[in-house]
Amino acid sequence: MAVRAVAIVSGGMDSVTLAHHLAREGFALDLLSFDYGQRHRRELAYAEATAKRVGASWHLIDLAAAGIQALLAGSALTDPTVEVPDGHYAAPSMAITVVPNRNAVMLAVAYAAADSWGADAVALAVHGGDHFIYPDCRPEFVAAFQEMERLAIGKEPTIELLAPFSTKTKADLVTIGTQLGVPFGETWSCYKGGELHCGLCGTCFERREAFDLAGVPDPTTYEAA
Repeated sequence: MAVRAVAIVSGGMDSVTLAHHLAREGFALDLLSFDYGQRHRRELAYAEATAKRVGASWHLIDLAAAGIQALLAGSALTDPTVEVPDGHYAAPSMAITVVPNRNAVMLAVAYAAADSWGADAVALAVHGGDHFIYPDCRPEFVAAFQEMERLAIGKEPTIELLAPFSTKTKADLVTIGTQLGVPFGETWSCYKGGELHCGLCGTCFERREAFDLAGVPDPTTYEAA
C-alpha cells in the first residue's frame, strides 16, 4: 500500500510543485485547500486542477464561511481596507501580507484530517525564501508543530510533517518543478487577485525573479511589463 499524505495546496507555484513532487515519490495524496477570505482566492481553481492532474482527492475547506476573515483584520490578503503593497518581497512593507497564524490553522486542520483518514504524513510547501518574513514558514516552526501534534494526537507512529523545500530557494523550486513537468502557467501567485498577475506586488516580483534566476522561460502574463 502506498504511503498516504495530506498536502496543503493553495494553487500557487510552490504548493503545486509540492503536489507533483509527492506524486512522483509515490505518495497516495489528499490535497487540502483553504478559502480564508483571501482576495486572491482564484488560486483555488488551480489547486483543484492540480488534484485532477496528479490523481489526488481534493477538499476545499471554507474557513471564510465560518467567519475567520473577521478575525484576520490588518492583513493585506484578507482585509479589503488594506492595499497589497508593490515592491520587492524583502521590503519591510511586505510585512502587511502576513496572515496571523495562517499555517498553524491550516496544519491543525490537515493533521485532524490525516488522523481521521489514517494518513502517514502531512505536507506543506514552505521554502527558504519565506523564512525572513513569515515566522510560520521556518524550520523551527515545522519541527515544533510536528512535536505539538505528536502530543495532541497521542498515537504512534507519529504523523510526519513533510516540508521538503524548507531549505530551497524559489528558483530551486522552478528548477524542480520544470524537471517534474509542472505546468507553471496553471498556477497563481499574485496577491491582488485580478484577471492577470499584476507584475508589481511582492509575489509577482518573486515569481519573475525565480524564473529568471533558474534560467527557465516564465509562462506568466503580467499586466505590468
